[in-house]
Amino acid sequence: MAAEDYYEVIDPRFARLFNSNAQVEKLFTGCRWAEGPAWFAAGRYVIWSDIPNNRMLRYDETDGSVSVFRQPSGNSNGNTVDRQGRLVSCEHSGRRVSRTEHDGSVTTIADRWRSKRLNSPNDAVVKSDGSIWFTDPTYGIDTDYEGDKAESEIGACHVYRVDPGTGEIEAVITDMVRPNGLAFSLDESKLYVVDTGRTHGAQNPAHMRVFNVDEGGKKVSGEKVFADCTAGLFDGFRLDDQGRIWTSAADGIHCYDPDGTLIGKIKVPEVVANCVFGGNKLNCLYIAGTTSLYMVRLMVNGAKTY
Repeated sequence: MAAEDYYEVIDPRFARLFNSNAQVEKLFTGCRWAEGPAWFAAGRYVIWSDIPNNRMLRYDETDGSVSVFRQPSGNSNGNTVDRQGRLVSCEHSGRRVSRTEHDGSVTTIADRWRSKRLNSPNDAVVKSDGSIWFTDPTYGIDTDYEGDKAESEIGACHVYRVDPGTGEIEAVITDMVRPNGLAFSLDESKLYVVDTGRTHGAQNPAHMRVFNVDEGGKKVSGEKVFADCTAGLFDGFRLDDQGRIWTSAADGIHCYDPDGTLIGKIKVPEVVANCVFGGNKLNCLYIAGTTSLYMVRLMVNGAKTY
C-alpha cells in the first residue's frame, strides 16, 4: 500500500513526522470498544480497556502476545501511569478512579464528590506534583452498554483534581457538557480537555479546549477553543516531545501543531478512541480503534510524561 493510504499531509510540517514506508499495523482484534491504552516502559507492554466486555487487555511488545490483564475491570475506560509506575484507571461501572498498586491490590482514589457518587470517570492524567486530574461524563451510566445504567447523583459533568497530600477532590472545570480526554502541555502551564457533548445534542460541542493552569497548579482559567473536530469527535489524546497533539477522531489520528493547526492525519480503518506513545524510544504510537489495537512507528518521540 502507498503512503497516502496511511497518511494525509494537510500542512508541510506533517511530512517530516512519519516514514512513508511505515504501515499502520493491526496488533490485535476482537474488542467491542477499545479504549485507554497505557504504556509500561519497565515491562515493555501496553494495557488497554475493552469497555463493553468488562476487561483489560495486555499487549507484550517483546513477543507480540496478548492476554487478559483483568476481568472484570469495572468497565474501565481511560488508563494512565503515575510517577511511581502504577496503573491509574477510570472505571465506568465502578464509578471510581482506581490505582493498581505494585503488589496487585487495587486502591480507590476517588468515587464521590460532596458525598455523591461520581458519574463514570472517563480519562485521567497525573501531574508532576502527584495530583490526579480526571473527567467524569455520564457515558457509563447512560446505558448498560459501557457500565450500569443509573441516574446521575451529581447532575452535571465536571473535571476534578485529587490532591496528592489530602486526597481531597475538587471540581476544577464545571461548565463542560461531556468532558472527555485531557492532558497537560509539556511545561504544565496549560491543560487541554476534550468536550464530546455532541453525543448528547447536535447543538453541543465537539471540540478541544485549552486552559491556563494558575500559579500553584491547582486551578485553571482563561479557557478558549483549541480545535474543532473535523471528523466525528475527539476522544483521548497524547502529546509528543515537541508539544504536538496526537488525538483520536472518527477517521484515525489527527495531529495538531501547538499553534492549533491541523497538520496531518494517520488513517485508521476504524473509529479511534485513544492512543499512547510507547516503545523503548517512545516513537511507537499505539492506537485503540473500535475493535482493535494498532501501532505505527513515527519519526517523532512521545512526551515522557502525560
